Amino acid sequence: MQLRGNSEYMKFKLLIIALFATVYLQAQDLEPKGKIKTPKTFGEKMHNALLSKRMKEATYQRDSIHQLNIAFNKDTTERGIRYRELDSSYRALNQKYNDLVEKHRDLQNNYNEMNDKYTELIRSSLNRTEQLNLALKEKGEQLLAREKRLAELEVLIRRQDSITNALNNIIKKALLSFNSDEITVEMKNGKVYVSMTDKLLFRSGSADVEDKGKDAIKKLAEVLNKNTDVSIMIEGHTDNIPIKTAQFQDNWDLSVGRAINIVRLLDETYKVDAKRLTAAGRGEYMPKASNETPEGRAKNRRTEIILSPKLDELYKLIEKR
Repeated sequence: MQLRGNSEYMKFKLLIIALFATVYLQAQDLEPKGKIKTPKTFGEKMHNALLSKRMKEATYQRDSIHQLNIAFNKDTTERGIRYRELDSSYRALNQKYNDLVEKHRDLQNNYNEMNDKYTELIRSSLNRTEQLNLALKEKGEQLLAREKRLAELEVLIRRQDSITNALNNIIKKALLSFNSDEITVEMKNGKVYVSMTDKLLFRSGSADVEDKGKDAIKKLAEVLNKNTDVSIMIEGHTDNIPIKTAQFQDNWDLSVGRAINIVRLLDETYKVDAKRLTAAGRGEYMPKASNETPEGRAKNRRTEIILSPKLDELYKLIEKR
């Protein structure tokens, strides 16, 4: 209790001193000035004490204002970013709104126009209405017929894809004994492409089919003779290295000769119906790879046998339209 009493007394004493100092300074009509280096009088000491207190308060206020300024600037930056985002969204939504208003206006105009026409039709004679109903009925029947043809076309196309896929698998199995750098089989655009390299079929500059190539052609012919609804195109291809021999004038001539010899082999030796066969020479003009490298030129020297399931039913259906 005594300690508390002393504490209260000291606080009271300091308050009295502060008040006295304030009154003293006011009585002396002193303006704020800098710290006195060597205070001598009680007033000068009180001046330094009050000045130190004011400096601490000013420093605290300055630091507080600085922190508030930092927080304010950060908040202002974030608000600016958010404002720009919201403004951009607002502009985009406003543009969409204007577009929708324009579309609504167009639709309203179209509606008004159609409504006017409808009103005019209502005002017309019963005979005119009957003619319109008849025309609508005919259009409906035409649409139904078209939908039916489309459904039939889809069925035929799926069936053709199924046939092509089955043919692709059968040919791959038949030619399994050959290496991938000799024969490749793939499906493209609803057709099966059997690509045979000249390494398998021909000697360089020759159109005579080698024995190993004849074996491959024979196995392919066995499949083709069992699948008679397939058209067969034989295309000869070369690289771009010029050739001129007593038999062939150029690469184009060589590619045609090779295609024809394979057609004759299929027809005369392996009894594939000649009506299904077509020979074509592409020369160097449809390369699979760049002719700038030996590997690319090797890929380009090939014979492609293109198998196309017949689309007679599909064509007949299309012609009905």
